[in-house]
Amino acid sequence: MKRGHDRVRPARDTALRRVAREARPFLRARTGAILRLAGWSLLEFAQTFLGGYGVARALDDGFLAGSPATGLLWLAVAAVAVLPSVLAARGVFGRLADLVEPLRDGLVRRAVARALSGALGRSGDVSTRSLSQVTHQSEIARDGWAGLVLTLRSFVFTAAGAVTGLLALSPALLLIVLPPLVLGAALFLGTLPPMAARQRAYLAADEAYAAHAGELAASVRDIAAAGTAERTVAESRALADAQLAASRSLARWSAVRVVALAVCGRFPPLLLLLGAPWLLRNGLTPGGLVGALTYLTQALAPAVQALMTMLGTAGGRLVVVLDRFTDAPPPPADDPAPAASADSPPPPRNPARHTPVAELHEVTFAYGPRADPVLDRLSLTVGAGEHLAVVGPSGSGKSTLVAVLAGTERPTGGAVRWRGRPARPADATSVRVLLPQHAYVFTGTLRDNLRYLRPDARDREIAAMADAVGVDALLSRLGSLDAAVDPDRLSQGERQLVALGRAYLAAPPLLILDEATSRLDPAAETRAELAFAALPGALVVVAHRIGSARRADRTLVMDGPRTQCGTPGELLRTSALYRDLSGLWEPGEKHSIRSTPPPSPV
Repeated sequence: MKRGHDRVRPARDTALRRVAREARPFLRARTGAILRLAGWSLLEFAQTFLGGYGVARALDDGFLAGSPATGLLWLAVAAVAVLPSVLAARGVFGRLADLVEPLRDGLVRRAVARALSGALGRSGDVSTRSLSQVTHQSEIARDGWAGLVLTLRSFVFTAAGAVTGLLALSPALLLIVLPPLVLGAALFLGTLPPMAARQRAYLAADEAYAAHAGELAASVRDIAAAGTAERTVAESRALADAQLAASRSLARWSAVRVVALAVCGRFPPLLLLLGAPWLLRNGLTPGGLVGALTYLTQALAPAVQALMTMLGTAGGRLVVVLDRFTDAPPPPADDPAPAASADSPPPPRNPARHTPVAELHEVTFAYGPRADPVLDRLSLTVGAGEHLAVVGPSGSGKSTLVAVLAGTERPTGGAVRWRGRPARPADATSVRVLLPQHAYVFTGTLRDNLRYLRPDARDREIAAMADAVGVDALLSRLGSLDAAVDPDRLSQGERQLVALGRAYLAAPPLLILDEATSRLDPAAETRAELAFAALPGALVVVAHRIGSARRADRTLVMDGPRTQCGTPGELLRTSALYRDLSGLWEPGEKHSIRSTPPPSPV
């Protein structure tokens, strides 16, 4: 059962606003660098202005006026204007570092500070996140910010040069050119906040589905053992649907962005051509018309296209990445898991037997319509904090009872309830943990194996668990939590200890041990069961030694459909089968399989 602290931000506090709020002081502190960058960009303004204006003058004052020399001179002026822009590029890139490098350095410092503070008060997850921020995400932010500055600077001074040139040719040109530019720009800017939100949602959905797929591939045995296939399929379908919905929403806003690009880049030249007769009748010269087309097709349209493309791709990633840096990690003080905390001993068991965690009401189960029932109208209530042992000879129905109680088998009659509600496969992982005799251990670190059911468990909690359950000897043998675990080099008892440790960290409301301690020696089994009995959840143990039954609050004796439940003392007086089992078990405990590791292969 995963526990964590989820901070809820105000709905109106979007990622774009959070990033803009922190960007303002950063930019104010670098006003000088921005002004120097603008100074070099004035050369690009001059190039754009002279490009269209030179073409207009070459036609009106030169070629159309019968003076080819004048026309060539104006074309030469427009061509020579390109040379200073080459010099401007060198100056711009020199000043660009004054804006880009401080951003990267600040992000790295923030990530390192977060990792250091997190290492003192939180689990290792924070350092993993900070490592990605220092190495990968800071470089994404650096490259995205550099591209955005270059593109935005070019657009501002190119657009200013083009608008100034249009105004110099004829103020009437602005009446036709500016409305679609303003409309398209407004439409595009309006897509920025929702596009950033949709892109973040899509990335989150994609990451969630990828993480689920990875966990699913490593959990096939557990899914089959716990009977949670339906729940797993439902979770997979929900994650896939969420990813599909996020991608469709992103695609819809992308379509709006395409419309904005068309309005800005395609409409102004089209409207200019449609309005050419009116403009020529109102004083615009033919050279001015060609010059206006030059401004629109050679300057404004490419600048608008580059800006919108940059904002739509790198700009969106930049906002998402920067928002991850502005998003502080949740404080550790609010972790709502006191039962699993290592700062204090586990709370005492809840003696309130009237608070049922699991109930069987007149439950009947048979393996076929004509087969004799294994369970026959069995009613049983397991309360919070209760320790129930289940005993009986081989074939008496103990495993069937466990399967029905855990929800992996459906009864043929009666009802199974968890926490007062009908048991559903969708609720299984949040209510109970079932540990079978054959423990599941995968190749990976010891920490990953122990945190399998609770990924947010802290190292302090793992250490307390190891001391309580008895995993400390295995931890000492392996050397550390980060030691690699090879399941083939662990004994059966050690595998059971790993499974018991992960169940203890999960601390479910209902824990069912189906001979999950059968490969431990009596002392190790006692230690583990007492640790689980101290947790607030209910504990059901299929006992294979009399000691397990004696430690329980109540014991259920099964002999096929015949059952009898009571305290160990009561059963010694009233149950002949329990007395027989006690007599058989006593000598056998000397021959239990210990949890020692297998000998190393030669």
